[in-house]
Amino acid sequence: MAEEEKAALNEAARPDPKIEAEVERQVEALRWGTVELIGEDDLRRKLRRSVTTGVPLRVKLGVDPTAHDLHVGFTVPLTKLRIFQDLGHLPVLIIGDATAMVGDPTGKNKARPQLTREMVDDYARSYLEQAALVLDLERCELRRNSEWLHALGFTGLIELVAKATVAQMLVRDDFAKRYAEGTAIYLHELVYPLMQGHDSVVVRADVELGGQDQLFNLLIGRQLQREAGQEEQVCMMGPLLVGLDGKKKMSKSAGNYVGISEPAGEMFGKIMSIPDEAMLDWFVLAARMPKAEAEALIAAGGHPRELKDQLARLVVARFHDGRAAEEASATFRRVISNKETPEEMPELRLAATELAEGGISAIRLVVLAGYAASNGEARRLVQQGGVRLDGEPVTDPTAALTLAGGEVLKVGKRNFARILLD
Repeated sequence: MAEEEKAALNEAARPDPKIEAEVERQVEALRWGTVELIGEDDLRRKLRRSVTTGVPLRVKLGVDPTAHDLHVGFTVPLTKLRIFQDLGHLPVLIIGDATAMVGDPTGKNKARPQLTREMVDDYARSYLEQAALVLDLERCELRRNSEWLHALGFTGLIELVAKATVAQMLVRDDFAKRYAEGTAIYLHELVYPLMQGHDSVVVRADVELGGQDQLFNLLIGRQLQREAGQEEQVCMMGPLLVGLDGKKKMSKSAGNYVGISEPAGEMFGKIMSIPDEAMLDWFVLAARMPKAEAEALIAAGGHPRELKDQLARLVVARFHDGRAAEEASATFRRVISNKETPEEMPELRLAATELAEGGISAIRLVVLAGYAASNGEARRLVQQGGVRLDGEPVTDPTAALTLAGGEVLKVGKRNFARILLD
């Protein structure tokens, strides 16, 4: 080979500095919200190909609709998906309407309750409305995994479950613990990771996002793609935002969550209750403040109450707007810090039938106001001293309260209702 030809080949093999610079820019942007990355070399190679060809990466995130509200913790992977979107890649948002009817066993010490088709469809509509607060859904590929999972049939299901062993599934920490404790593990739970992995094969995912507790499920996706002759997806695991208790990850089942569609005032008040030690993660993951800036802010030694006020305003503004955040802050200071009754509050209208024999119990009042989901929960609130009527504590859950109309019911620190009689 002539020297000129060798030189030309060597020149062609050299990385293009502009392409490499763009790849590094994207990798740096994608470090936000990443605690573990499986396939970093693959990510760079995929990004390099995307930058060169102009073909976006297909970035998968699956969400099982298991309740009406998305909570702030789930916005961490949604935000990562938005970062990919802003870099020019294609978010593939999978509504797990089939997997939701099975129930993800990740992190659970018992089987999840199974949902009906009607419940899942209702939750799915709500999820998409709330996901639009973070993602531009017009620039997403939206799929439901019932498209392909319900079409598998019995033969297809057998072929899918034949791709893994029971021993492989029992390696999972949650299954291993339940097995050691003698807690039931149901066969449909063992199928769940394969269903999620099959999603990756169907949509040909280049990258899959998930919490750090999702590693096993994401790796199953890589395995199934490899067996299907596809490129293995890159697995990007994000941190788990701790809930209001500052200990467990945010979840609805633990009751330590902030829903992103909650009223601004309710959201603000909940965030003000988080432990001081959780503020850094909340500034970074919920408010999207750069970590160095958040660390400097906290290190400056401001009063925790003022820091939480700033945090709460940032988060409320993100999911509502700046005006709602400022109003929520002012209301919180007036109502909670100064112990004043708010000027405006929800109305609780009571019909004459609710005032049988001249009174109504505190339990019934709290449930009707919507501040307890059951009589048992309302009873506990009263017994714990969390219920007041016109500023006076209510201590007997069942005693008949005589009402004239206009009274103010207070439940907990921030829930109020003005009672009106029809």
